Formats: sequence, C-alpha cells, structure tokens
Amino acid sequence: MFFDSHTHINHDGYTEEERMALISVIEHSDVDAVCDVAVDLVSSVLTCSHVQKLPWCYGAVGFHPHEAKDMGDTELAMIKGLAQKDKIVAIGEIGLDFYYDHSERDVQREVFRKQIRLANELKMPIIIHSREADKETMDILKEEGAFSEERKSWFPKRPVPDDPAWKSAENDARVLLHCFSGSRETGKQYVKLGATLSVAGPVTYKNNKKTVGVVEDIPIDFLLVETDAPFLAPEPLRGKRNVSPYVIHTARKVGEIKGLTLEETAARTKENAMRFFGIQAL
Repeated sequence: MFFDSHTHINHDGYTEEERMALISVIEHSDVDAVCDVAVDLVSSVLTCSHVQKLPWCYGAVGFHPHEAKDMGDTELAMIKGLAQKDKIVAIGEIGLDFYYDHSERDVQREVFRKQIRLANELKMPIIIHSREADKETMDILKEEGAFSEERKSWFPKRPVPDDPAWKSAENDARVLLHCFSGSRETGKQYVKLGATLSVAGPVTYKNNKKTVGVVEDIPIDFLLVETDAPFLAPEPLRGKRNVSPYVIHTARKVGEIKGLTLEETAARTKENAMRFFGIQAL
C-alpha cells in the first residue's frame, strides 16, 4: 500500500538484532516498498546488501553533508561502483547542512557538486538533503546541470495537472528534495524546475503550518511520503524511534490536506515514487 521513499535501515545506531527486527516489522506491515538511503561509504555498502536480500527494498548511495569530510576521490570512485549495482536507484542523500556544520561548508559544497556530477554521468535520480541552505542548494543544483534540458531529456515526461501553471513541471529532472522544509514559494519553484518533493513526519506536527502550506500548494502528482526513519517520528508517535510503517500517519495527514482518502494518497504517492526511482513493478 505505501512506498516509504526515504528510510535508513542501514543506520549505524541499530544492533544487528534490532535491524533484523525492523526488517520483520516492515515485512508484516502495509509498506510495499522502501528506499534505504545511505549517508557514507559504510552505509552505502550495507544498502547494497539489503537490496539484494529484500525484494521490497531499493537503495540510494552517497555521502550526506555531515560525512562530506570523509569523501575523497577513492570513496567517490567506490560510490560510483556501488551506484551501478542492481536495485540502486539514486545517488543520495547529498546536499548541504548549514545547521549542524559537521563538515566545513566549503567541503560540503565540493562534495555536493562532485556527487551531482556523478549522478549526471550515470543518468541517475538524486536525493537532496538541505537544511538552512535553501538558496545555495538550489544554486548549486542549477550550476551543476541538475535541472538542465539535457538531464530532463533522459527521463520520460511525468503527468501534470490540467493547469498551464504547471506545464514546465512535466519535464522530470528526477531531483528529490527529501523531508522538504522550505517555503511554499521555494517548493513551487523547485517543482516547476522539474523536482519532486518528499513529505515526512513533521507535516503532522501541530505548529508546522509551513509544510502544511507546501502540501496545500503542490499538486499530489509531485509529492512523495517518507519516514526518514529512525528519525522524525510523526504524531502521535513523536519522540519514539521511527519505523517505516509509521508512514501511514504522514500519508493520512497529506490526504487530509489534499482532500484525498488514505487509500488514494497511498496509491498516488506510491505511483509517484515508482516513477521517480524508475521502478516498473513491485
């Protein structure tokens, strides 16, 4: 029923027993598929193992901005090799995080650019992490050709509402803004450039009118749902360790905002995720 477009089964905070228990929880839930998203080389290798073993699991490999300091040319070459394995469907999560600054900003910028170039070389979707860096994230994506006409030509056009305002959005750049926390205006600008937005647990938080506004303004055609598990558990489970089945709460909230049933929201966002990741059938 649900496609959790962003989770971290590979998270280094799990013991192996906890990881096996998590996998069992997912397999006995209404989650049909997940994307297991890496943050460094170790998690990228683990993701490749998961996608081989688990029929419902797809993966993304890359270096998160927190870990950018650990990515040299050797690591980038290894990510390139992993990215070409079966069921690895994106480069990610990559981007900028100027909130925590766990890696120096110039290092984050350089590593971000190199991984966008890698995604372009391999003609792969990109999963973006952006925190306190909205303008610079968009600027770098533009400068590195993530929204170029050439890149958009690699992917099939996507369905758009019957509204001239969204006509340009049919040209799909396969760029995903994960756990989108920007403004309505930024969200609309991204979608019109060819991006997709993913909505996570914070949309359910009582005072998060900003993300609710984004969901109000962005057509369902361009939205995915995610958990970012084990982080960002939605209401009414806020504060607990998040797991993929909790995506139901995010989907329900998105449906309420859009005037859709839970089943309709699950079906539309699952279809969108499959299209974004280039998955033909589950």
